[in-house]
Amino acid sequence: MTTTHDGSPHRGPLSGIRVLEFSQIIAGPFGCQNLSDMGAEVIKVEPPEGEAWRQFSQFMPGESKWFQSLNRGKRSLVLALRDPEAQAIVHRLVPEIDVVVINYRPDVAARLGLDYETLRAIRPDLIYVDNTAFGRQGPWAQRPGYDIVAQAVTGLMALDGKLDDNGTAPSPVSAPVADYGTGIVIALGVCAALFHRQQTGEGQMVETTLLNTALAMQGSSVMQLPLADELPAAKMARINELRSAGAPYAELQEVYKDRGAQGALNIYYRCFETRDGAVAIGALSASLWAKVRAALETDFLGFADPNLDPTDPAQLAEATARVREIEAHVRSQSTEHWLARFEAHGVPSGPIQFPEELADDPQIEANEMVVDLDHDLSGPQRQVGPLLKMSATPTAAQGSSPPLGRDTDDIVASAGFGPEEIADLRKRGIIA
Repeated sequence: MTTTHDGSPHRGPLSGIRVLEFSQIIAGPFGCQNLSDMGAEVIKVEPPEGEAWRQFSQFMPGESKWFQSLNRGKRSLVLALRDPEAQAIVHRLVPEIDVVVINYRPDVAARLGLDYETLRAIRPDLIYVDNTAFGRQGPWAQRPGYDIVAQAVTGLMALDGKLDDNGTAPSPVSAPVADYGTGIVIALGVCAALFHRQQTGEGQMVETTLLNTALAMQGSSVMQLPLADELPAAKMARINELRSAGAPYAELQEVYKDRGAQGALNIYYRCFETRDGAVAIGALSASLWAKVRAALETDFLGFADPNLDPTDPAQLAEATARVREIEAHVRSQSTEHWLARFEAHGVPSGPIQFPEELADDPQIEANEMVVDLDHDLSGPQRQVGPLLKMSATPTAAQGSSPPLGRDTDDIVASAGFGPEEIADLRKRGIIA
């Protein structure tokens, strides 16, 4: 039985499931953290120097906020995996392991004896999650890749449409969405595979990729539908012309993000600057459009006007001027004023906030979306809690992230090694 950070028993939906994690950075660790929140025992295998994210922006030796936010509730096992004796430790652990999550290249996993075929020979009903950047087939199968590359090659970066500070090169989406999204997919795949195993007794390999996740986030843009694609096709034809002519990227981006009159005349699904900040509203139906107009005290229809001809320069100029008047009107009042007004009229809305101010947000606290933990080395912390709630099998943070190697001796002992053997392995640098 696993326990939560306050020492109480945790009967989460995955209680009793043991996970061996060979991953680093974001996608794999986030996926396994979700499994931990659902009650699984997650053993994170790290090299003697610790995984890369421990070393990124350290605030104290071996600890970073990035690492701590992605690895709570886990146990840390340090193995020098290039050594055959360390690999043998893994093989002795695997019979009691339900799930392996790995993000190594195929050749690396095979060389270390951690590939699916090797491990399922030890435990036939093993669930093995193989996470890669681009998938195991095709010309990019052996390429390494991070979130920024996945954003670039899938069009997600271009769809977001930001340029760097120089206004020349594209800039990634601020949050590593392909990584975090893939972490959720990893947890989803594990749960589905565990259900299948319960029904059939059969283990399996689960493949996840940053590429597939980023594509799925923009399905309608990637989708090809000739009957509806006249405007996108024309836009891409123009972009290809500019590419052939050697046009700078910023010019390509300008063509791509141009939404014509519909974008210029939007008062319904957008952000507005206020006197002391900004607000966002989201109206995606005719009934909500009417509520927006009432809240804004305007009879201007914008792109909802069936009689507006966006190809008529005079009409377009007049409509654009009306939008500017509405923007000025919103800027004349505070964020609080507009949020109250939008709420009174039933318009979905919210303030533009910064992530650093959200841990103490009343709405987030009321729904227990943050948890207070105490780290072995760095003390008290508050971080985002489990992604979901369950009434019969509650999810819960099982503790803060582990200091490097904290649980090595206990885990190795559970594989049948005695105190003298453990001391010898440590002395020779096989474990740490």
